Amino acid sequence: MKLEINKLKTNKDNPRIIKDDKFKKLVKSIKDFPEMLELRPIVVDENMTILGGNMRHKACIEAGLKEVYIKIAKGLSEKQKKEFIVKDNVGFGEWEWDILANEWSSLDLTEWGLDVWQNQDEIETNDEFSLPDGDKGNLEQITYTLSSEQSDMIKEAVQDIKKKEEYKYVETYGNENSNGNALYLLITQWKKTNN
Repeated sequence: MKLEINKLKTNKDNPRIIKDDKFKKLVKSIKDFPEMLELRPIVVDENMTILGGNMRHKACIEAGLKEVYIKIAKGLSEKQKKEFIVKDNVGFGEWEWDILANEWSSLDLTEWGLDVWQNQDEIETNDEFSLPDGDKGNLEQITYTLSSEQSDMIKEAVQDIKKKEEYKYVETYGNENSNGNALYLLITQWKKTNN
């Protein structure tokens, strides 16, 4: 069922928020693929108060939509409504990172709102990865879980260090990955100033 967007009421008790960067991605996602809204409608109670989809509703307004698809959850008790609000936002599963890495582009995943570098539950260090030429040598892949703010700061620092002249002369130990070499240079500079 479709309804005028201004007839929906945001839920003041919604415990879920989306910060600026992710909100912008959600708005872009809605603009790029509005058909998804029909497949995943906003869930409301009989009073048109949103139970599931508060952030989508906000993003739809930002995207300039005048109507949205809704599903009315009838006959729920207040306790069931509160339970729905939380359960609708809980992620029970985990990502199968190998399948994601092999079947989807990390650029697409990031554009679609999945923070590839932020959603893994633990730090992983291993030598089970592949390089374009298949030769790992003495290289190792490390994955860290970061907050959005930490991730943004590190990405900015990596880009800044790549602009400096000394970056061209960093010891690479056979690593052709420019981001890895930039991180290495940042850490060696930090160690020099803190020893």
